[in-house]
Amino acid sequence: TPAPLSLVQSYPECNKGQLRNMSDEKVQMEVDAKEEEAEEPQDTLLVLAEHRYKMQSPYFSSKDKNDAKAALMEIVKKNNMAPYYKYICDLMSWSVDEKLCETMKAANKAEMKKMDDELEDAKKNRGETEVRDAEVAIAKYFSTIGDKKVALEKLKEVLESSVGTGQKIDIVFVLIRLGMAFDDTQTVKSYVTMAKDLVEKGGDWERRNLLKVYEATFLVRIRDFKAASKLFIESVATFTCTAMYSYETMVCYTVICSMISLDRISFRKQIVRSPEILQVVQEMPTVEGLIQSLYNCKYSQLFKVLVNISEMLRKDRYFAPHCGWWLREMRIVTYSQFLRSYRSVTLSSMATTFGVGIEFLDKELSRFISAGRLNCKVDAVNRVVETNRPDAKNSQYAEIISKGDALLSRIQKLSIELT
Repeated sequence: TPAPLSLVQSYPECNKGQLRNMSDEKVQMEVDAKEEEAEEPQDTLLVLAEHRYKMQSPYFSSKDKNDAKAALMEIVKKNNMAPYYKYICDLMSWSVDEKLCETMKAANKAEMKKMDDELEDAKKNRGETEVRDAEVAIAKYFSTIGDKKVALEKLKEVLESSVGTGQKIDIVFVLIRLGMAFDDTQTVKSYVTMAKDLVEKGGDWERRNLLKVYEATFLVRIRDFKAASKLFIESVATFTCTAMYSYETMVCYTVICSMISLDRISFRKQIVRSPEILQVVQEMPTVEGLIQSLYNCKYSQLFKVLVNISEMLRKDRYFAPHCGWWLREMRIVTYSQFLRSYRSVTLSSMATTFGVGIEFLDKELSRFISAGRLNCKVDAVNRVVETNRPDAKNSQYAEIISKGDALLSRIQKLSIELT
């Protein structure tokens, strides 16, 4: 076989500079092609879950809801998702198109017969690997058509029969996505825990990184933003979990979680000065404005950005349930950062800085102070806010006493049960 021609042999009329540019472009094209091939598309059930959320959420227009319904039905028909069609019709109180349903069921039966035949052939004529691959394909097919109950049963069977740790982890990831798609938090929790155990036993580098994204998403669902922030930040440079959502979405989630979880020094190092995050948020003016306005202490601008951010969060199915809580935590972070620079400040000056009314600010501060979230007090007569920084040693001592009392109570209860 003759050796392939070099660029010089192929293009003798070009000078060295042109050839160098052509070589660089060729390498870049090959790299881009490999990256595109390696990128996994978003799980179909998760795409449908987003459309379903749009149809159910009050924060989308009628046009958005109609577009979501059309997109959902297009996917259902394309993939012959008869079980999912039945599920969504029951959920949304739609009338069932019996003709369409029967057509999709027939397609499901034909595909299942084909896959069963392949499984039988693998059992008779091939090895254990081919049998397992056929069983995994059947389990994943039930997941693909949205039959949650059967998919869970089949995937569990495959999980129990799998030998390799990597194979088990891959199946667990499918189960986690299935739980996410149907908002089954308990299923997600149990399989995230299982995945962590499996990864500790022998998961490779790529699966460890994938697990961080799955676990972080679960932590968002249960409102543990601090733990989610840590995992998201660790995943920024190694993100490959496109079956869940895009890299841009993950960066946005990282910023949202980190805003209320990191101290100022960590926030500057891990978010403000992160090249990966900066590159993405350049295309997201609202998110970039959120980062810069907090870090640069532009509080009036920050409060305006929060309005747009709240609209964005309400339209995200993972963050929507936590939108009000997140906005409250953001205001506490902002007020704390501002007051850290003062021993005392007038309410009018503070209200001007934040671009809000004095009465609104007075009520906000009073509410957060009474809840123990802000270390200050308001002099209602002189209209002055006075900060009172707590002694770190005293707070640590109080924390130890509190935890000690709780431990003693548990020990007493345990002794009563044992006796």
